[in-house]
Amino acid sequence: MSIVIAAWVAALLVFSTFFMKTMIPLRVVAITSNVAFIGYALLALRYGIFGRVYPILVLHSALLPLNIVRLRQMRRLINTVNQASSSDVIESLIPYMTSERHRKGETLFSKGDPADKLYLIGEGNVRFAELGKQLSDGAVFGEVGLFAPQGVRSVSAVCEDECRLYAIAKDKVLELYYQNPRFGFFLIRLVSGIAGESPIGAPAAALA
Repeated sequence: MSIVIAAWVAALLVFSTFFMKTMIPLRVVAITSNVAFIGYALLALRYGIFGRVYPILVLHSALLPLNIVRLRQMRRLINTVNQASSSDVIESLIPYMTSERHRKGETLFSKGDPADKLYLIGEGNVRFAELGKQLSDGAVFGEVGLFAPQGVRSVSAVCEDECRLYAIAKDKVLELYYQNPRFGFFLIRLVSGIAGESPIGAPAAALA
């Protein structure tokens, strides 16, 4: 009777993993199901049917450490992002960006234009006429437009002097967001304004 109960418990745990919407609960339930299946296989020794279920023992003995490692990696990633400073967030984006040079007075984009890039200012100043605000070295702008329902710029951006900018295309942002958990976490922090404030005291995420 106990082996039947163990089998049903293990099966129900596997079934419940399909209802998990986030990775950490999924890994926790998966670890629990691995332990349950290992227990079920070991109980088979008592009933003399171990020969029928030993592949289950081998499978879940291999999956258990894998799920534990993945759970620890996810927790470390979350802790890293939570403890990251504003500069850490920005530095995490630069490897995925391309460098651009723009002349003084050049318009990067106008209000109503399609939002196709996210920008980081390496050198120079960028002015947003509609807001009467200006951003300088180290500021990020243009990220809100990438995720806005209309997908267009809410303000215009003009280089106040010669600027060196780092840019990343919208398609690349979305690709990295889905494929790279670290990038995705940092991008969420950036868009939500948690990453810090711009040099002029306004959240960078409020611009464009």
